[in-house]
Amino acid sequence: MLKTIQFLAVILALGMLIPERGLIPVKNATNKDWNTNSFWHAPWGKSGVHKGIDIFARLDTPVLSSAGGLVIYTGNISMGGNVVAVLGPKWRIHYYAHLASVDTKTLSWTSRGEAIGTVGNSGNAAGKAPHLHYSGTHAHTLSMAILD
Repeated sequence: MLKTIQFLAVILALGMLIPERGLIPVKNATNKDWNTNSFWHAPWGKSGVHKGIDIFARLDTPVLSSAGGLVIYTGNISMGGNVVAVLGPKWRIHYYAHLASVDTKTLSWTSRGEAIGTVGNSGNAAGKAPHLHYSGTHAHTLSMAILD
């Protein structure tokens, strides 16, 4: 058991050593394309806390992977609509929601800047301006919440 724990600790440490460079995940977007206040409170919808940013763009604008990594989920969920989740450097999960289309597959590798989908208004963004909901969280933080 101790050897297993030591092995997992080494794997976690190695993952934290992988360098990460950020990238705005919508083609040709700038920081003027999102509402910085939307991180703390949803401008619409049910949630009072909006954990991410909404980057507004034209429908079908390419969504780019903000980091290279393993695509751990693609699919459709009620609030996020068409979504992609990528496990990147430092064990960070990058979450892309409200996509019009998903252009990658679960368990495939993606590179920083590679198109993984297109901007849309799926899920609880139906009828709203097309945008990408983007957030990032550490996998170890998420696993602690699940185990708690």
